[in-house]
Amino acid sequence: MKQNGSLFRRFLKLHFLFIFLPPIILISFSAFFGVSGIQVQEINTLNLFHLTVLLFGFIIVAFVILSWRFFLNLQRRLADLQGVMSLSARNNVFPSPIPVLADRMDEIDQLGSSFNWMIQQLEDSRRQAQEEEVLRHRLIANLSHDLRTPLTILRGHVTRLNKEVVSIEGQLSLTEMNQTITRVGDLMDDLLSYTLLTSGKHPFEPVSTDMARLVRAAVASWYPVFEDNQIQLDADLPAEETFYWEVDPKWMIRVLDNLFQNIVRHAAEGKYANIGVNVENEQIIVADKGPGMDNTSDERGAGIGLSICHTMLKRMGLQANFTSNEKGTRVVIIRV
Repeated sequence: MKQNGSLFRRFLKLHFLFIFLPPIILISFSAFFGVSGIQVQEINTLNLFHLTVLLFGFIIVAFVILSWRFFLNLQRRLADLQGVMSLSARNNVFPSPIPVLADRMDEIDQLGSSFNWMIQQLEDSRRQAQEEEVLRHRLIANLSHDLRTPLTILRGHVTRLNKEVVSIEGQLSLTEMNQTITRVGDLMDDLLSYTLLTSGKHPFEPVSTDMARLVRAAVASWYPVFEDNQIQLDADLPAEETFYWEVDPKWMIRVLDNLFQNIVRHAAEGKYANIGVNVENEQIIVADKGPGMDNTSDERGAGIGLSICHTMLKRMGLQANFTSNEKGTRVVIIRV
């Protein structure tokens, strides 16, 4: 960017002018009037001293006034720039461009012009990111909708084949196909839910909730599933003591369902699940004796379900601490 004028160069020129110009005028004046002897006699030493003091007093006063005006103008222009930046930071809004004089274009105007250019680049980046996010959400929603139809058709064919006379190997294949269709449907639901969560469109209605009662209801609904998978359930759920959290009950049930589902899918070989509520420390504990989270299995996905849990818990002011090794996984949900 071309610089039309330097603020500090003008400051130095003006101040040096006021420092050196009066003495030069005084010397020239003295040299001119020094030719006449009569005039030399009229200007005695006392008058010359008074003139010198007056001259240097004028120089000092002029220097102070010019410096004060310069720094006052500098402080005002910098304060305007700082005010625009701090206003956007305090109100968490996007900053507005500041006015810049193109004909002056000194150092501060160049700073303001660079600030305006940065704002324009950030605005373009934000607009592009919003457009990409809208397209991504629309694509995920459309894919989720479009894939449900063929999955429904496949499930219908699997159900029809189950009624036919097939071999034992065929029955196992049909069972595996049906489970795969269910997993794909669950993944699409998780992907759609995660998209709604990240875009802030998932309904969120926090209320004061009895956590012991909520966990007890979630365990009761999952008990038949644990029993069918021969998983020994060790539930430590106090009947009389409890604590309350300000959470969305539907979101909390979704989090617990995901944790219980992970036990059935990834830790069923441990044949053990411990679900408890620590009223004294206000904790919800879910543990198993599976191979651990680092173990790779055919059932393991991309972790969308856990991402949904972390996002929901963070929104509700909670946190899930995971401890996992080859002897099992322990999850402790606490309030932050």
